[in-house]
Amino acid sequence: MKSVDSILHARWILPVSDSAPLLHDHCIVIDDGRISDILPGSMVNEHYSANIEKTYAQHMLMPGLINAHTHSPMSLFRGIADDLPLEDWLHNHIWPAEAKWVSEEFVHDGTRLAIAEMLRSGTTCFNDMYFFPEVTARLARDIGIRACIGLIAIDFPSAWAGNADEYIDKGLELRDHFRSDSLIHTPFAPHAPFSVSDEPLKRIRVLADEMDLPIHIHLHETADEIEQSLKQYGMRPLQRLNQLGLVSPNLMAVHLTQVKDDEIALLAESGSHVVHCPESNLKLASGFCPVSKLMEAGVNVALGTDSSASNNDLNMLGEMRTASLLAKGVSQNASALSAMQTVRMATINGAKALGLDQDTGSLQVGKYADIIAIDFSSLEMNPVYDPVANLVYSSSREQVSDVWVAGKHLLKDRQLTTLDEQEIMQKSQQWNAKIAVTK
Repeated sequence: MKSVDSILHARWILPVSDSAPLLHDHCIVIDDGRISDILPGSMVNEHYSANIEKTYAQHMLMPGLINAHTHSPMSLFRGIADDLPLEDWLHNHIWPAEAKWVSEEFVHDGTRLAIAEMLRSGTTCFNDMYFFPEVTARLARDIGIRACIGLIAIDFPSAWAGNADEYIDKGLELRDHFRSDSLIHTPFAPHAPFSVSDEPLKRIRVLADEMDLPIHIHLHETADEIEQSLKQYGMRPLQRLNQLGLVSPNLMAVHLTQVKDDEIALLAESGSHVVHCPESNLKLASGFCPVSKLMEAGVNVALGTDSSASNNDLNMLGEMRTASLLAKGVSQNASALSAMQTVRMATINGAKALGLDQDTGSLQVGKYADIIAIDFSSLEMNPVYDPVANLVYSSSREQVSDVWVAGKHLLKDRQLTTLDEQEIMQKSQQWNAKIAVTK
């Protein structure tokens, strides 16, 4: 009999692996932060003894959700400029607010609020793009959540850097600092084709190829972006990125609401990834990402929330439901984006896009124990004919009872274990009062 750290019993286990379906009355064995075994509950005590053994009799255990695109510090801008189109929202409200308020303190407090919200809604890994990324990285590491901290680049100056080269240089310093950290990863994050010129994009492409890092970029988010690119460069943004050599398996194209069939073919042939942010795109009336077409072409599509300033939450369970329903409506096909396909978008597809699928995104022996427990005991979750369908179409973040990252119990019976909720609320209210005065 082998001694291990933890054994988790559950009514259902959803591995999200190609070989394993939904499992009934099984256990997950955790040791040294990783999954050691998954086996029937009736057999586990024949093989293992554990320091901690927990039974989740009315729960589903599944991989933690991966938020493949967000701007976590912007939680402090939640609701600051609602019901506006993207260009007005961004240029006349968000960027001026950032110029006034963004600092290390702002990023620290906004990120902490965001991580608390993400953990409470089942996210165990997030892919971020924002200023002062070193602050977000340190905080994520201290809290214990897995994070991809974007090495942001943009042409215009900010409180963090003066020009594109300085952004890239400071980002490389951040990567060197965290390069051996199992929780922190560092993709490149040029903001968008309209805000990053050719030379910085060329430099990023060379560095990404050398280091084999993802390139996380807003792309084809609005019709106006396409029109401006045609006027300035004589080509659509994706064509420009392709000419610069960025369209490759490293590319993570976020939003992609404006895309032609030949562009979908290019993304598929190149092995590029797409990150779908349905609620942000709906709220800003940016358009509809053709998820079904992309998947049919063989493009890997992940899921993200975007920021709380445009969503206005970081709830990946809600994003899953919206994504599935929207895909059905856009394609006029009720079979489009099934519940299981949607779960894959929020888990293993995000891991693949970020280059983390060997370590997370599914429950498999050898991977990190990034796990969430969904409580099916409430009346809103019953009856249960198809647990996966109930997960996508009936559940809410209040059903997330427990969260583990690398085997560490970060949410226990709905209580955060590494964060002080009262302190986070106090800081949020202080920022609320300051920003509201000058809004």
